[in-house]
Amino acid sequence: MSVAGRIAIALLVGYVGWLVMKIVANMTPADDDFIAGLGFAGGAVLGYVVAPPLGRLLDRIARATESGLGGLSANEAMSGGIGLVIGLLVAYAIHGAYDDLGLMKRYGPEPYYVLWLPVVAFFAYVGVRAGRRRGAVAERGPAELLLDTSVVIDGRIGDIVEAGFIDGVLLVPRFVLAEVQLLADSGDATRRARGKRGLAMLERLQAKSRRFRVIDDNVPDADVDSKLVTLARNRGARILTNDYNLNRVAKLQGVDVLNINELANAVKAVALPGEEMAVSIVKDGKEQNQGVGFLDDGTMVVVENGRDKKGENVGVEVTSVLQTAAGRMIFAKIKR
Repeated sequence: MSVAGRIAIALLVGYVGWLVMKIVANMTPADDDFIAGLGFAGGAVLGYVVAPPLGRLLDRIARATESGLGGLSANEAMSGGIGLVIGLLVAYAIHGAYDDLGLMKRYGPEPYYVLWLPVVAFFAYVGVRAGRRRGAVAERGPAELLLDTSVVIDGRIGDIVEAGFIDGVLLVPRFVLAEVQLLADSGDATRRARGKRGLAMLERLQAKSRRFRVIDDNVPDADVDSKLVTLARNRGARILTNDYNLNRVAKLQGVDVLNINELANAVKAVALPGEEMAVSIVKDGKEQNQGVGFLDDGTMVVVENGRDKKGENVGVEVTSVLQTAAGRMIFAKIKR
């Protein structure tokens, strides 16, 4: 720190010392000017000594403030400014109360001046904090949805958003974007194709949805799933995924999850025992004489005595339906 900076801090701390000792002098029969002068001298010396670490602290605070203001939206900044004004008005009201109670005449203005700076700082901070939070809530409106890597590279999220079934702000953390980029740069052809599809899907969401944003929020957890859960908990957001394990971990930690696989299962046509349908047998089943086919929505149909009908489109009658974590399975027999 420069000599000029140390002198400035020394004078500031000396002034605080002068005010404090002025209060002490008003409470004792001692000479006011002498005690106040001692306070100023002692404060100045102390300020000069502690100036370097105090300067570094103030520099960090300034940098943090600058960084925080840089991340504010216009709505948050305006609400924070209104909160600041309200906080200053409250601090000014305390000044009026101090005077009205007769404390100004009894103890002089010095106690108020000593308390004035922390009081103003406190209420200004509370005002900005409350105003910024209010502005952020008003701006966000709909719930926030954090997209994980699996749902990005899956590809179905684009159709769901365009169909209007997602009412919320879609957020992609920077660390999820980095993982998708890592897949796109992979030496494995399959992983590279999935990564490129994920990047294309993000570009599509950015072009089609006004509520899509990439955020820089980060947390110190090691893996991406843990980061997502912690970030969702910190922001009060939900996670949009099709990863079954992430789904379970997030719910255990109290984070709401929207699973696209569960949505897909929910909108599949309901099949009831006794219902008839047509299905194409495409492969053998696990049990003897079983054949396996699929409906247009991907639902697996296990057909009793259908192995000999492989490659054929046959009429079947539903015997039972099994709902599993992986989806819905239909068991049927060949219709007579």
